[in-house]
Amino acid sequence: MNKLYIGNVSEEASAEDLETIFEQWKIPHSGPFLVKTGYAFVDCPDEKNAMMAIDILSGKVELHGKLLEVEHSVPKRQRSCKLQIRNIPPHLQWEVLDGMLAQYGTVENCEQVNTDTDTAVVNVRYGAKDQARQAMEKLNGFLMEDFALKVSYIPDETAAAATPNLGGGKRGFVPRGPLRSGSPGLGARPKLQSDVPLRILVPTQFVGAIIGKEGATIRNVTKQTHSKIDIHRKENAGAAEKPITVHSTPEGCSNACRTIMEIMQKEALDTKFTEEIPLKILAHNNFVGRLIGKEGRNLKKIEVDTETKITISPLQDLTLYNPERTITVKGSIEACSRAEEEVMKKVRESYENDVAAMNLQSNLIPGLNLNALGLFPGGAPGMGPSMGHNAPPPGAQGGYSSFGGQGQPESETVHLFIPALAVGAIIGKQGQHIKQLSRYAGASIKISADEVRVVDANQVAPPDGMDAKQRMVIIAGPPEAQFKAQGRIFGKLKEENFFGPKEEVKLEAHIKVPSFAAGRVIGKGGKTVNELQNLSSAEVVVPRDQTPDENDQVIVKITGHFYASQLAQRKIQEILSHVRRQQQPKPSPRGEGPPRGDGLARPSRK
Repeated sequence: MNKLYIGNVSEEASAEDLETIFEQWKIPHSGPFLVKTGYAFVDCPDEKNAMMAIDILSGKVELHGKLLEVEHSVPKRQRSCKLQIRNIPPHLQWEVLDGMLAQYGTVENCEQVNTDTDTAVVNVRYGAKDQARQAMEKLNGFLMEDFALKVSYIPDETAAAATPNLGGGKRGFVPRGPLRSGSPGLGARPKLQSDVPLRILVPTQFVGAIIGKEGATIRNVTKQTHSKIDIHRKENAGAAEKPITVHSTPEGCSNACRTIMEIMQKEALDTKFTEEIPLKILAHNNFVGRLIGKEGRNLKKIEVDTETKITISPLQDLTLYNPERTITVKGSIEACSRAEEEVMKKVRESYENDVAAMNLQSNLIPGLNLNALGLFPGGAPGMGPSMGHNAPPPGAQGGYSSFGGQGQPESETVHLFIPALAVGAIIGKQGQHIKQLSRYAGASIKISADEVRVVDANQVAPPDGMDAKQRMVIIAGPPEAQFKAQGRIFGKLKEENFFGPKEEVKLEAHIKVPSFAAGRVIGKGGKTVNELQNLSSAEVVVPRDQTPDENDQVIVKITGHFYASQLAQRKIQEILSHVRRQQQPKPSPRGEGPPRGDGLARPSRK
């Protein structure tokens, strides 16, 4: 990949002009410049110099008033499934990049390229040509953390029957390998520890033995297992059990856990303690539903495979401030160790999937501050680093830095339809869950009665054709409150197994819009609503022949999984914001004109 294509070349440009630019920027080239009308080609000594030329010149250096575009020269027969993505934010997590790339198809391989730039570069191979083409169209120029991605084809050696040897196969790539849990910008330095630490409960009477004389035992365990171990002795004074948090790789966590169980068993023998000492693992409630699986299948399989007995503390033990459940494992030390590996493997998978989806969607929902939302266990005691990179300082309030203008975002009302059988789980015992949820989200949350058909002006009745087994949840609050409340409701339905382990929770939400704005949501010939559906992956419908209510409003239906629904809701609210601004008195001739476009955010291009 040493041959370069130089585009957007002025008709006045000559080979000497291009050679002068390469010399000025100290970029070596190994052959003459072949200049055509509007473009040129040149060879570099190696791929590193080719990458240097792309990074320094492309979109940054002018020649005769035109910005040069520099990328790898790829013959048409080799423009197939391989792409190079440049200008990736240096601290972007691999999970986020994986999730973003997977939107467009099957990623067969993703390799990091060694460069001297501050941003990261990866080469990606998709499973099909059309997948690579779609990824290039969607991602080229797409903004991530204020970095505009640059995507171009690179030669796909498998796409042509005869392809020249490009550097003897030594392309300077670094296989991704362990970097999956790190950041592309960190080069070959992967993170040592998993983002999800192991948390266990141990009987208070064994804490002294685990620590050892002057801390010698715990230091030895830490050294042997390459772990950081925190024993929370001062928590819950007088409690029969104390939590221990282990930060390490998954293997390191498992080795530390086994060693701690062996220490407790030896101490029990020395002190003639005859009761069984089970392994107790703490896990955030967000992940427990997927650990259990539909009809308990996942948990049963772990029990059978590891020859253990596993129980999980009831939901009633949870509070808003204690979101962890206790997973009790009984069996031999060997069996409990195997069970711990399997349990934590499921928990980490759930965490990584959620973080990938959350971070990906955060780039598509403007102004959203994930750290303030608390949907994941980043803020739980001992739960490791937070999800994002710009966490607010302690005491900072709010999940949206700004939304659609100045000042505080306006309150919105959304009607979410849930299975009627799930109402009890959402309300909770004596209404405790829905009260906690309302306080946590900062939203008003009400659930309609089954027979409701005529409601007040701030609500909407389920249409006559809607499944009678659905109930309507009326959520009123600003965007952050909507995000938090709806996120917890979607999560609760998953945890309580109202949907299968491999089945996404998809719910229908209704937003009321002024009847005169319905056309703006639909767009000319349905263009806007189609773009909205393509962008969000949600189904968006403005039912025809609706009769506006007493406030001259009609319904927009949104159906999809949580992130798709949220993105669609936000984009519809942006459209309504544009409409509201246009309804205001027009500014003076020198003022700003009407907002451009239909409110849909598209990848920005340079």
